[in-house]
Amino acid sequence: MRDLTRIRFWLVLFVIGLDISGVTAFPLEAESGLLVRILHASWSPAPEHLPVLVDFLDRVHHGIVETGRQYPFMAYGTDWLAFAHLVIAVAFWGPYRDPVRNIWVVHFGMIACVAVIPLALIAGPVRGIPRWWQLIDMSFGVFGIVPLFFAERAIRRLAKQEAAPAADREQQLVS
Repeated sequence: MRDLTRIRFWLVLFVIGLDISGVTAFPLEAESGLLVRILHASWSPAPEHLPVLVDFLDRVHHGIVETGRQYPFMAYGTDWLAFAHLVIAVAFWGPYRDPVRNIWVVHFGMIACVAVIPLALIAGPVRGIPRWWQLIDMSFGVFGIVPLFFAERAIRRLAKQEAAPAADREQQLVS
């Protein structure tokens, strides 16, 4: 029972991360505007100490605003990105309910986390994303795999525990 509680804890933590990533992809203009306002606030040391970051985020916000003004349909792509995060999170209901049977979903999530790294390294330069921002993007895969790793370990332990009584029953039938 302890392993099942652990598994569910790690899966819920992962799903919360997916949901937050998804939901925050909807209001990009408002979020980037808020971030830029905070960075440029009189009390913020960011423009002085992190000018490259501030300039990049100013450019990103400007791009989002201008694209939204002239081509609002482009935001539909990030709407689908958000939706995909939410739908993928639903898939983790399977391992939450029956972790041993649905360990493949956890493996799928781990593969997706690893795949974030080459995507960022390949698409980042093609799209003009600074290397330091690519590292931020890659961190989603690095941090995302951690709860899945612990869940997967606990699922393997649970599978062994479930297999032991079945093997004992089988041995008794043979005897």
